[in-house]
Amino acid sequence: MIAQTIAQSSAVELLQHPITSLVVGVLIFLLGWYAHRRASESKLMSTEKLAEKIITEAKKEAETHKREAVLEAKDQWYKAKESFERETQARKSELGRLEKRFSEREANLNRKVDILDKKEGDLRRRERDVNIKEKEYGEKERQLKVLMEEENKRLERIAGMTTDEAKQILMTNLEAEARSAAAQRIRQIKEDAERTGDREAKEILTLAIQRCAADHVVESTVSVVDLPNEEMKGRIIGREGRNIRAFEMATGIDVIIDDTPEAVILSGFDPIRREIARVSLERLVSDGRIHPARIEEIVTKAQTEMEEKIREAGEQVSLDVGVHGLHPELIKLLGRLKYRTSYGQNVLQHAKEVAFLTGTMASQLGFDPSLAKRAGLLHDIGKAVDHEAEGTHAQIGNDLAQRYGENPAVLHAISTHHSDTVTESPISVLVQAADALSSARPGARRETLETYVKRLEKLEKIADGFRGVTKAYAIQAGREIRIMVEHKEVTDDKAEELAGDIARKVESELEYPGQVKVVVIRETRAVEYAK
Repeated sequence: MIAQTIAQSSAVELLQHPITSLVVGVLIFLLGWYAHRRASESKLMSTEKLAEKIITEAKKEAETHKREAVLEAKDQWYKAKESFERETQARKSELGRLEKRFSEREANLNRKVDILDKKEGDLRRRERDVNIKEKEYGEKERQLKVLMEEENKRLERIAGMTTDEAKQILMTNLEAEARSAAAQRIRQIKEDAERTGDREAKEILTLAIQRCAADHVVESTVSVVDLPNEEMKGRIIGREGRNIRAFEMATGIDVIIDDTPEAVILSGFDPIRREIARVSLERLVSDGRIHPARIEEIVTKAQTEMEEKIREAGEQVSLDVGVHGLHPELIKLLGRLKYRTSYGQNVLQHAKEVAFLTGTMASQLGFDPSLAKRAGLLHDIGKAVDHEAEGTHAQIGNDLAQRYGENPAVLHAISTHHSDTVTESPISVLVQAADALSSARPGARRETLETYVKRLEKLEKIADGFRGVTKAYAIQAGREIRIMVEHKEVTDDKAEELAGDIARKVESELEYPGQVKVVVIRETRAVEYAK
């Protein structure tokens, strides 16, 4: 830069002479070229230094990346190694367990093989013993046979006749004596039966009626309607009894209003009319408007609804049993059986059960199960109207089924299911058997109310007799008893022991159908009051 300044100042002075100007121009060019060269060399050196610096930094960065890559690779390798070692260890553990299990199984198999070998040896020894004993018995039997033959020959020589002749004479004499004794015994039994049979039959029937008739009639011919209060009885009676007379005329059921608190009794032998009366009276009580016109309206509506319920009940039971194609009138009669009981047993449920039993037995014996179920379902159809027609329910049912075009086998089963006539088909026999099974099974026919209550009281009394029992409740119709105990006197272990003791005492002192579940409940309560 200094040289350029000097050259510029000298050039101004020498411009006045041409040669001098030329020399000065050459000098200026050389100085400029030299200055440019030095500047270029300076830039080149700067560029080379920058390049070297960049290369150095790049090498350092590359070295850093290389070391990081190596470290990352080593880390991944260590992780892979640890994972592999864990998997290897887990597999070794699993293999160890499997090996141990196989060893145990092998040991068990070896023990079983030893046991089987031992049993096989025992069986062989026993077989040899049995063969030896069989040979001994055979020899003894042969010797006995020889002795018996010798003895028979000796007896034949003494008696002067053969064995067959002696047998024939003996059998003839015994037969004559047996016939004579049997005839005398039969005549004696017949005379005794004629003399005492009628009297004893009357005594048995009288005793049975005396014990069972009253309770049975009361339980199966009345319904109880609960009232919200005692004032409702006066409203049911009405002014001068017009409401109760209108109700009895509309329903055909007697209304008994006595001292029973908040309850009215409906009495009648027709279960359907009694059910209509019960529903009607409950609706009247709920509605509150009780007068003759309203009574007739409610009863009419209840009768319509009852017809629909009866039809639905018949359709449902035929669907449940799987009997199709029944006449609509037969379906209605089946529905009426829902409100009919026999010895406390619901007739519709009984018919359904007989149908299932008959169908099951028919399937096992190779007969037509659908026909058998049809006969079983309809066998008591006569009970739906037996109070409206003369004759036995079997004959009434046969006439009804015949009127609506039932199968002859079904008709025969209905008419003979109580052995009124001789059975001629296997379906009839199956219906008889199923009818007996359904009627005679435990719990099919209801026990009297008095016996039922006494059994529940006895059940609770047995539980109350144990120490630590605070309360005992018989529930589920006597099939379960729940016992509350004092937690301070009865521990958890003692509770289990107490349940077992009570169950054993119930078994020894009480007669009951099925089983009784004994539940002992022990609880601790902490009660405090915030004031």
